[in-house]
Amino acid sequence: MVRSKSFAKLQIFNLHLTMNINCRAALRGRPYSCIRGVMFILDQREWLETNGIGGFASSTVIGLNTRRYHGLLTAATKPPVGRLVLLSKLEETLVIDGRRFELSANQYPGVIHPQGFNYQTGFRLDPFPIFTYEIEGIRLQKSVFMVQGENTTVIQFQLLNPAGNANLELRPLIAFRDYHSTTHENDALNRHVERQDGLVTIKPYNDLPSLYVAHNAREIDTNGFWYRNFQYAVEQERGLDFVEDLFSPFALTFDLESEATVIASTEPHDYREAVEFRNAEIMRRNTHVTSSANETINALTTAADQFIVTRATGKTVIAGYHWFADWGRDTMIALPGLTLTTGRADIAKSILREFAHHVDRGMLPNRFPDAGETPEYNTVDATLWYFEAVQSLLQHTNDYEFVRENLYDVLKDIIGWHVKGTRYRIHVDDDGLLYSGEPGVQLTWMDAKVGDWVVTPRHGKPVEIQALWYNALRVMEQLSREFNDTPAQNQFAAMAKKACDSFNKLFWNGEGGYLYDVVDGESVDASIRPNQVIAVSLSNSMIGTTRARSILSVVQRELLTPRGLRTLSPNDPKYIGEYKGDPRSRDGAYHQGTVWPWLMGPFITAYGKTFGPEAGREFATEWFAQFQEHLGEACLGQVSEIFDGDAPHAPRGCVAQAWSVSELLRAATWIRSALSVKDHIASFR
Repeated sequence: MVRSKSFAKLQIFNLHLTMNINCRAALRGRPYSCIRGVMFILDQREWLETNGIGGFASSTVIGLNTRRYHGLLTAATKPPVGRLVLLSKLEETLVIDGRRFELSANQYPGVIHPQGFNYQTGFRLDPFPIFTYEIEGIRLQKSVFMVQGENTTVIQFQLLNPAGNANLELRPLIAFRDYHSTTHENDALNRHVERQDGLVTIKPYNDLPSLYVAHNAREIDTNGFWYRNFQYAVEQERGLDFVEDLFSPFALTFDLESEATVIASTEPHDYREAVEFRNAEIMRRNTHVTSSANETINALTTAADQFIVTRATGKTVIAGYHWFADWGRDTMIALPGLTLTTGRADIAKSILREFAHHVDRGMLPNRFPDAGETPEYNTVDATLWYFEAVQSLLQHTNDYEFVRENLYDVLKDIIGWHVKGTRYRIHVDDDGLLYSGEPGVQLTWMDAKVGDWVVTPRHGKPVEIQALWYNALRVMEQLSREFNDTPAQNQFAAMAKKACDSFNKLFWNGEGGYLYDVVDGESVDASIRPNQVIAVSLSNSMIGTTRARSILSVVQRELLTPRGLRTLSPNDPKYIGEYKGDPRSRDGAYHQGTVWPWLMGPFITAYGKTFGPEAGREFATEWFAQFQEHLGEACLGQVSEIFDGDAPHAPRGCVAQAWSVSELLRAATWIRSALSVKDHIASFR
């Protein structure tokens, strides 16, 4: 069997988890309230498996589904979207000499049943989720992984010591619904089970795919029934539908003389393929393992792979798991870290080429709807981040020929549309800066909206949009020079100079020593927000060193936390320190103080540019040392979307966010690459 090289890197997670799971003896016989208290850490630690086309499998380390998004097979039926939760989980029972020991865990009203975590002795990522149990001296191991390019999950059970008197019973629980919703008992479900040698097929609803379950069980019981009133605690906290009924169409019984194997898929398989699938997946993951001395960089590199997926004829980026699709803004921000710092320039080119095909009226789509309809173009910054992504590609590959053949004309067309004006009043103003916005829309990354309430509209001239616009003009000046397009070169240079002069005149808050967040005519927004850091961090910046030092000092004082940058100073009366409650409450806090780790990418880059690589290394090393523990506190090996603004900065939002991972990875490698060879070796140890 192929052995994973990533096991050693993930010991930080394994050690921490084993310590907590070993308190299982304290759970036996305790009342429900006590069980919930002891389990608080365990049921908030999650694992994630992905299949490279938008599908995933996920749950907690003790197998207790706490989200409607948890399940063993969430299939992407229109890759990377059209996601359906087909197989929610398996009810697992070890039978020893006729005695039944249930290994699962479910939340029902007022009770957790069964409590299989009492028998669980460990959890590790090696490289995929592996659970271990011990009952009556019998040690059992379970592993879960997905097959790349397929809506297929492989679940295997293996005895770690001889036990001739043990059988395993598995009863699938199916949902068959959109991953944003829940299932409830209904008469429309087709209970028919089709049996073949080593394969069971069910098709509960005519308009949904079939589920094929390959297995090596010795017995099949086709009696089916509903399990009612599962509760998902996280959804309840989020003010969403949190109760579900699941149907069990059959049960499988295994001898355990060899590995018990289940392959759940939208395609028919033979259970014997599991060995080949497993070895291929381990080898695939090993190709992405880095040799850095730093565990955080290694973990981030491994995490980056889960966001790169296939759409139609090219590659794209899933913005976050469990519920985001591929978005233009997130993809362009995440592209350098996910692909270029990990040595996958071919994927970067595929993504840039694919998005070029969707440019319309000079704009990149911000979102491909989950059902695959017409893209939405409600963004001003996604298109501008595209230029920075192109710049990053050139810095890593120097492949100007690719840009000339595939992107240059599109980039010129984008600039042209911005000059003459496009959607949402996006246009170049008389001062050379970029204006955007109209009532009822939110166009920047601070895009929370509840009904008709745009929380942070930022209409006019947002600071990071001007920085991105100037950067785009300088990128075009560089490209036109390289391609001997002299008229265009002169035009872009003049436009960039005009924008720079206007920016420094309008945006500098001399009294506060930082940049205004938005300028709209005579009105200025002096809120201390992190967007100004982008004006310092980009490849082409309009900010001199003296002002850059002042900006970073203010941001560090007001916004820096051990998990990222706050979106608003705590001294601001609009500041909200906790991201919690119903959707309206959460969206109201989304950019009003909530911490975003992706912003540390621009901040660390700006810090290294402004104070020098040595100072940047020192700062980054200290900050990452604090941040590293997060890789073992939520979705293991991943980085959450957001955190509370107030300490202890609890993780919130998506459990795995593309630009969180990518920007931290890019910043770490940016600082490292700026050092000498000697310092490179010593860095981040």
